[in-house]
Amino acid sequence: MDLLLGSLSEAELALVREADPDRLAGLDEDALIELHTRVRRARNKHVKVYRRRAATRVAEAGGRGKARAQNSRKRAKAEVFEVILATVSRHLALAAQASAESMEAERLAEEPVTRGVSAEPPPVPVLRPQRDDRRPQSVELQKRHASTRAKGARRQARKDGR
Repeated sequence: MDLLLGSLSEAELALVREADPDRLAGLDEDALIELHTRVRRARNKHVKVYRRRAATRVAEAGGRGKARAQNSRKRAKAEVFEVILATVSRHLALAAQASAESMEAERLAEEPVTRGVSAEPPPVPVLRPQRDDRRPQSVELQKRHASTRAKGARRQARKDGR
């Protein structure tokens, strides 16, 4: 990995240095989110470059296996940023969990102390019984329903008679 770090640009090296675990421990959640975004963008860029270069070299080399060796430096760069992204993601997850726990503790501290006392249960909504019979109620709708069913029955009878 040390040989590969020599081939990184100064901006990429700065990003690698920022993702050092000792430096990550001192960052708050917002700074970790910002760093995570930058590392993810760098990782996506290098993965994209690697895949595009590999795709063009397959035809030149005569196969994916032969082209793989020619593209090892790009693959290694993508892998470096993948590892860094995983590290930053772990630290971000820990910071988010700590933030959630502190927010929960604040919320519980603000709640009234009557949590242990049983209060009145919420009122139960009154539900109307469902109608089991879904047939139309008015005479006109009943006639139309019967007519439609009869028409369907006649149509089916004609098909059955063929």
